[in-house]
Amino acid sequence: MDVKLLALMALLAVATHVPTSSAKPISLVERCWCRSTLNTVPQRSIKELKFLHTPNCPFQVIAKLKSNREVCINPETKWLQQYLKNAINKVKKSRRRNNRKN
Repeated sequence: MDVKLLALMALLAVATHVPTSSAKPISLVERCWCRSTLNTVPQRSIKELKFLHTPNCPFQVIAKLKSNREVCINPETKWLQQYLKNAINKVKKSRRRNNRKN
């Protein structure tokens, strides 16, 4: 075999070898969904609220609007805090009624 051809084949073998990495890819669960939040969202335009809490991210509130657009809402807004308090109280009352029936 020609030395030049052998050298070229060796060079191609080295160039095409891709070393495997031991680093793990970042999973979607570990990423924060909300990178920025809105303080004002017209409440009438909200179709659905999602609450996310992951170990690596702060508490996140995602609103799905009637236009099917999803936006992140600042969880510290007053109307959202009041909404959460009302929802928790409603669940507590419902549980108390169910406990009395049983």
